[in-house]
Amino acid sequence: MKILYCASEALPFSATGGLADVAGSLPKALRKRLIGCRVVLPLYDSISQEFKDKMKFLTSISVPVAWRRQYCGIFEAKIDGVIYYLIDNQYYFKRSGGIYGHFDDAERFSFFSRAILEMLPYIDFKPDIIHTNDWQTALVPAYYRLFYANDSWYQGIKTLFTIHNIQYQGQYGTEILEDVFGIPKYSSQLLEFNKDVNLMKGAIECSNWVSTVSPTYAEEILDPWFSHGLDPILHERSWKLSGILNGIDTVNYDPETDKDIFENYNIESFKKKLENKQRLQERLNLEVNPTVPLIGMVTRLVAHKGLDLVKAGVDNIMENSNAQFVILGSGELEYENFFRWMQEKYPGRFSLCLGFVPELSRKIYAAADIFLMPSKSEPCGLSQMISLRYGTIPIVRETGGLKDSITDSGDGLGNGFTFKTYNTGDMLHSVHRALGAYNKDKKGWQMLVERAMECDNSWGKSAGEYIRLYKKILES
Repeated sequence: MKILYCASEALPFSATGGLADVAGSLPKALRKRLIGCRVVLPLYDSISQEFKDKMKFLTSISVPVAWRRQYCGIFEAKIDGVIYYLIDNQYYFKRSGGIYGHFDDAERFSFFSRAILEMLPYIDFKPDIIHTNDWQTALVPAYYRLFYANDSWYQGIKTLFTIHNIQYQGQYGTEILEDVFGIPKYSSQLLEFNKDVNLMKGAIECSNWVSTVSPTYAEEILDPWFSHGLDPILHERSWKLSGILNGIDTVNYDPETDKDIFENYNIESFKKKLENKQRLQERLNLEVNPTVPLIGMVTRLVAHKGLDLVKAGVDNIMENSNAQFVILGSGELEYENFFRWMQEKYPGRFSLCLGFVPELSRKIYAAADIFLMPSKSEPCGLSQMISLRYGTIPIVRETGGLKDSITDSGDGLGNGFTFKTYNTGDMLHSVHRALGAYNKDKKGWQMLVERAMECDNSWGKSAGEYIRLYKKILES
């Protein structure tokens, strides 16, 4: 079985979010199962020279972009046994200011999508399935149906489209259909939705199958509350919709070997976790006290991460418990200013660390006792799985991948604390349950920590689910 995994970002080359983690981990896990998975992504100028030096130039081709043709260089790199193809065009990808958010993103990623299909005969790799991800590669299934499916070389290729976050759909005015995308008017219905062009809608329409990054999220996006308008299309195509929970790289996230934490530990040497806690307290000017519960958050400071619940409830937590609170992240000014005020209001107990500092995030996972994720929506979520790996107990709202990976410990079998409704009171109830368990039942807490650290959220488990889905698509 041969898979071409198409992504706009992938570790270790480029990353802005969870897609890069998936694109960097899933292909490796598939190859360990003897699945021939290769990855294609843009050759951004921001990719470090270390990785550029490992690339080999294969060839250059001319790629149609509507009425014009553009240069496309094809480079190859092999990292950890995975073959990567990097698509070069300096006009589109040699940009400062990030890999997204440019005035011509529609054209940049339409070029990338068309280049993916155009390059295949030149690299002598005909995949059984082209696996595309999010709106940046959503045109691949549409282009395949319109321009390649009946070509003898391309015949028989199946397509899978994965929705990582349905909020970002690739919506544009209809005027770019012909001039930018090269989609003829008689086929415009494939991409048109609510009087606009919607690339995600086109991928849902044209792909052989559609997946999401957790089973619960696959159900949720059929609901208007979560779908950002696409629920009618998804209902019509629900027969080809399913969800597979993402995993994490358990080698990369391993408290026993992690070089970024203060002290390494495992289940047997769990007491060493206290050293991480004390050292973090010292670094962040918190009262150094290993017995107080430390609540951690590593998050973007935006509304859908549940920050309005935290904003409404943090005084209650601080005034009715002995807990300390650490937040690492950046985002909306409203939340940044509020948490600055909390830091001034509760000196020695509350710490705000603005920005995203990867080594500090690891130290928080390792030092905290409790990890809070009260998200309004969360397609999959990785932080709750990372916190389990480090023996830090998650408190989550039951949505998306949070619901699929965290179960409430009230029955003596779960691995965290959960709440259902998006409500400050319900969140506080779970927080105080967790704080009570930490303070009053040390033996029970230790058992909970051991269950958490024994959870299998590896990519090997998720890869098995993807292989079953790939086989189902090929048999259909």
